[in-house]
Amino acid sequence: MPAHERTGIWLIGARGSVATTAAVGLLALRAGVAGRGGCVTELPAFAGVPLPGWDDLVLGGHDIVHTPLEKRAEQLAHAGVFGHSVFSAVRSGLAEVDAEIRDGYHPATHTGAQSDAAARLTADIRAFADRHDLARVVVVNVSSTEAPCPHLPEHDDLDALEKALEDPARAVLPASSLTAYAALKAGSPYVEFTPSAGITLPALRELAEREGLPYAGSDGKTGETLLRTVLAPMFSARALKVRSWAGTNLLGGGDGETLADPVTANSKLESKARGLAALLGDDVTAPLHIDNVPDLGEVKTAWDHVSFEGFLGARMSLQFTWTGYDSALAAPLILDLARLVTTAHAAGQSGALTELGFFFKDPLGSDEHRFAEQSARLITWAAAL
Repeated sequence: MPAHERTGIWLIGARGSVATTAAVGLLALRAGVAGRGGCVTELPAFAGVPLPGWDDLVLGGHDIVHTPLEKRAEQLAHAGVFGHSVFSAVRSGLAEVDAEIRDGYHPATHTGAQSDAAARLTADIRAFADRHDLARVVVVNVSSTEAPCPHLPEHDDLDALEKALEDPARAVLPASSLTAYAALKAGSPYVEFTPSAGITLPALRELAEREGLPYAGSDGKTGETLLRTVLAPMFSARALKVRSWAGTNLLGGGDGETLADPVTANSKLESKARGLAALLGDDVTAPLHIDNVPDLGEVKTAWDHVSFEGFLGARMSLQFTWTGYDSALAAPLILDLARLVTTAHAAGQSGALTELGFFFKDPLGSDEHRFAEQSARLITWAAAL
C-alpha cells in the first residue's frame, strides 16, 4: 500500500457507544493524549505490516439517531469509559466527524423500494470518498443488534435479490444487510462487527466476490467469549471433560435496552453458543442468559460457572467474573480491523478474510475458534501483506 494513502472508515451506527469511543480514541491517538493499549495492530508483531497511519484515517458514517457526537462522548466520559481530559482534548475534532455522519436507513420510516434506500446510502459513501480524496472506504457495522433474519429464497441468489429490492411492496433485506449491500455497491470492503445478518447472506457474499472486495465478521469478540476461546482449549488439552458451562451477562446502556428483547437477544446468544459448541462439542450443557440492568450503564459484567470432570471421575469447577467497558474493549478493534482490511484490499485480497477470525465470536469462513491458533494465523497472514 502506498505510504500515506488516505482511507475512510464509514461506521454504521456512527453515534453509538462503540463508534463514538472509536472516534474519541482515534483523535486521542493522533493528539498523543492516549496510549495504544488495546490496539492489536500496535503490537511489535505488526511493526512491518504496511498499515495506514492514524493520521491517514478519516471517519464518517450513517446513523438513525441525531444526538451530536460531542454530546454522546460527553455522556461516555461521565460514565467512565474514558477520562474528561481526553474528551476535552478531542472535543473540537468530534464536531468535524459529526459533520460527516448522514441519516441511515430506518425500515419503519422508509417509503418506496429498498433499492432506492440502498442507492442513497451508496451515494453517501462515494461522496465521502470524493470529498476527502480517499483511496478506499472500509464500512464497519457497529449498530444495534437485530433480531434473527427470516430466510428468504432471494437471500441465496444475487440476481433474484436485486430484482426483489426494486419492489416497493417488499422489504427483502434487514437493515444490516441493506447497508452491507450499499457498501459493496460503493466498492467498499465490509466488516460485520455485530451478530446481525449483515453480509452473511449468500447473495451478498456473491456480490463481494463479484466486485473483488474483502469482508470480515461476525460479532466482535471482546469479553466473555474472548475468555472462553482461551480457556476452553485448556480443558481439552489437559483431557478434562467439561460437563456444563453456564453464563450470565449483565449490562446496561443501549446494548442492555436492545438485548432486553428476547427475540433480538437470540442473535447474540446463537453467536456465543456456536463458538462454545465448536470448542467443546454439542453435548455440553451451556445455558446463557443476558439481563438488562440499567443501573450498570456502560459497564458489562459476565459471570461463568464451568463444571468439569478429571481423573477418577473427580468433579471440579471454575468460576470467573469479567467486568469491563464493552465500548472501550471494542473500539480499538474497530480501528485494527479497518487498518487490516484496508491493507488486504490494497494487496488485492477479496472474499472472506478468515484470518481475521481472531476478532470475532462467529468467524466467517472459518471453524477455528481457539484463540492461540487464531492469533498465530493472524500474525502470519499480516506479515505477508
